[in-house]
Amino acid sequence: MSSLQFDESLILKDMEVSSKEEAISLMADRLAEKGFVKSSYKQAVLEREEEFSTGLPTHGCSVAIPHTDSKHVNQKAISLAILKHPVIFGVMGECTTTPVKLIFMLAMDEEHSQLTLLQRLMQIFQNAEMLHYFCKETDKSKIKEKVLTQLEFSLKGGE
Repeated sequence: MSSLQFDESLILKDMEVSSKEEAISLMADRLAEKGFVKSSYKQAVLEREEEFSTGLPTHGCSVAIPHTDSKHVNQKAISLAILKHPVIFGVMGECTTTPVKLIFMLAMDEEHSQLTLLQRLMQIFQNAEMLHYFCKETDKSKIKEKVLTQLEFSLKGGE
């Protein structure tokens, strides 16, 4: 099992996009540039998002967790986009939408690790104060440390 990759280069702060597709594309491109995902990853995430929306309305700011099958991933990683202006995502399991400000894009190389990570992320999503912290904090290293502390992961070579 490989270690989770998450560093400042995977945090896209004040991202200006006009759609969820644009946000997903930019985030997937960054993961691909770093070699964490295969060339098929971006299209697979976009297609999956159309079929199974990942937006989650929260008591803080709405979040989305776009992801796809492990066959499109080289090494597990998370990318976090903090949008300057929210974009509309479909709500997971519903026929409604929500304006998303935080996007946690998951690249998981093993199916079972994706479930564990999703469970840990849900704890973050239920904390409105923490979500507001991510939206307001300007220091990417502080954001990284807060996310990792919450996920309780130890990284090897994450920088």
